Amino acid sequence: MSVPPGAYQEDLPAVPPWLNKGDNAWQMTAATLVGLQSMPGLVILYASIVKKKWAVNSAFMALYAFAAVLICWVLVGYRIAFGDKLLPFWAKGAPALGQKYLTGRARMPETTHYYSDGTTIESPMHEPFYPMAAHVYFHFTFAAITMILLAGSVLARMNIKAWMAFVPLWLIFCYTVGAFSLWGGGFLYHWGVIDYSGGYVIHLSAGISGFTAAYWVGPRLKSDRERFPPNNVLLMLAGAGLLWMGWSGFNGGAPNAANVAAPLAVLNTNISAATSLLVWTTLDVFYFGKPSVIGAIQGMMTGLACVTPGAGVVQAWAAIVMGILAGSIPWYSMMILHKKSTFLQQVDDTLAVFHTHAVAGLLGGLLTGLLAEPSLCNIVLPVTNTKGAFYGGVGGILFVKQIVAALFIIGWNIVATTLILLAIRLFIPLRMSDEQLKIGDDAVHGEEAYALWGDGEKYDPERHGWQGPTSPPQTTTVLTFDL
Repeated sequence: MSVPPGAYQEDLPAVPPWLNKGDNAWQMTAATLVGLQSMPGLVILYASIVKKKWAVNSAFMALYAFAAVLICWVLVGYRIAFGDKLLPFWAKGAPALGQKYLTGRARMPETTHYYSDGTTIESPMHEPFYPMAAHVYFHFTFAAITMILLAGSVLARMNIKAWMAFVPLWLIFCYTVGAFSLWGGGFLYHWGVIDYSGGYVIHLSAGISGFTAAYWVGPRLKSDRERFPPNNVLLMLAGAGLLWMGWSGFNGGAPNAANVAAPLAVLNTNISAATSLLVWTTLDVFYFGKPSVIGAIQGMMTGLACVTPGAGVVQAWAAIVMGILAGSIPWYSMMILHKKSTFLQQVDDTLAVFHTHAVAGLLGGLLTGLLAEPSLCNIVLPVTNTKGAFYGGVGGILFVKQIVAALFIIGWNIVATTLILLAIRLFIPLRMSDEQLKIGDDAVHGEEAYALWGDGEKYDPERHGWQGPTSPPQTTTVLTFDL
């Protein structure tokens, strides 16, 4: 098939010599899988795991974040995270919209890094065999899901207008710092810290920033905190299923190639998730006397978050170890430690993102520092001679680096999220009014998840078609329940 003249910048062929069709196809497939984790995965999960009166608001927060992050990402965000170096933790921002830029070969980092002698390259530039557009989109889906995971901490009370302002600010001033530092050519990247697919950049950041945001926004109504049942358990499982299956693209796409590391990462991801789910469920049965669907989903989530920082650099048996610890340590922090800590109870983290993502992501990063296998590290990492502490030699240094990187991510997210929210608070209240909190979706959006009256809905005779007294007939009270 001939290419029309002028169809490509400078007569760029449809398949340039450097393009590998297999790598390109897999990277776009992986990006789509990650996108499906958010849209519709987390949209469905959030809409169904909350109380009925918050279903629309929770889903909309995720929907808005997905769209807003994409536009901010291509306008400036991508090249702050993966562009030319400006600071050790930040790149120069610029649009990622030009045809020549997007159809050219992907490369990262964009700035060559030398040793102190100024002539010897320390970390060589990596050039995948696919266009820059694939890389821009793949990492957009990472940025979007991070933002949506963070939202889980402030569901059912954050002012939607404050959330709309928070999303672009947090993406630019918080997410891009972690992404550039660990992935885009920042100081942690060149130092040899391992964050294979986002244990720190995504999960630790979302958990810490979510917890910080929950502190500043304030708690839900007391009635919501005491009773917050999911409105649709089966739909919740469907959303969780999309999240789990989409993780194959999440970790399978991280090597930037359809190489041997990709299927190993996919297998390790599923092993860890399944192991963690079983361990969490077993602990629920042992401690509470019965299994819980929500508990199983939380166990699945911690297993996925824990294996993410090392999915492509650890052996399959190590994924089982990660799954066992991911199903037990976050379970303990949520079910036991949380109830003993006055501070943890004061901060209303709606979906326990701190435990399922911050604790699990930190755990995974530290375990990677112990279990990273040398030959696998050589396949996917820019720094040579990298290995976990269990493999002897210089491996102990990696564990120390993993700790330092975690402390940097934690500190930056606490400070940056705090400053962003304090700035927004000058113009927009962070928390909804008490009247809105009592009513829920009907007050915030003028929409309801189900065509049933009850559970905090503001009854409007004109909208609901009731032309009698201001309150509905007594016969309708049978519909007043949590779906």
